[in-house]
Amino acid sequence: MAPVFSHGDLRLYLLNLLDEGPRHGYDIMQALSDRTGGTYTPSAGTIYPRLAKLEEEAMVTKTVDGRKTIYEITDAGRAEVAARSGELEGIEAGLADSVRLIADGVRAGVQEAMKSLRADLAAAAKADRAAPQPQPAASDDSRTRSREQVHRVDAVVNEFRARLRSDVRTHVARGGQLAAETVDDLARRLDEAAREVTRALRG
Repeated sequence: MAPVFSHGDLRLYLLNLLDEGPRHGYDIMQALSDRTGGTYTPSAGTIYPRLAKLEEEAMVTKTVDGRKTIYEITDAGRAEVAARSGELEGIEAGLADSVRLIADGVRAGVQEAMKSLRADLAAAAKADRAAPQPQPAASDDSRTRSREQVHRVDAVVNEFRARLRSDVRTHVARGGQLAAETVDDLARRLDEAAREVTRALRG
């Protein structure tokens, strides 16, 4: 990516910012970021050495205000800004072009990334459709059928229990007799049925 400021332009632009009013270092960095739409955020290692150089050239002065160092342009600095106003206009125009190019590059990069992502997703979906689907093993089918029969047994037993209870209760409610021998016979028959099922299961 091409630099936002050409060689020497940043020095003049710093003077231009200070010509607008005194600023501390962080304020200068923030102003540069704001005026480039956030596409250029200089580091302290970039700004402070240049400010120190401007101070050596008597273009700016600095004063310490608490924990902040305030930079202020001198008359010599203002004279240079005025003398190079045409260059500043060119810097502003070039800055706008650079920001636009950077934004276009970011936009193109995002579009290319989205295009690549869509292609990857489409390829993955195609591969997934083409891949053979796993078939359930025979043992899985057997277990499934057995579970279904267990549910049938539950249903049959519950239905028998409900019907038998209903018949017995209705018989007694109508004044009928329920002999102990009848219940004993029922218990014997149910036990025999259970044993028969057990033998069948054991094969």
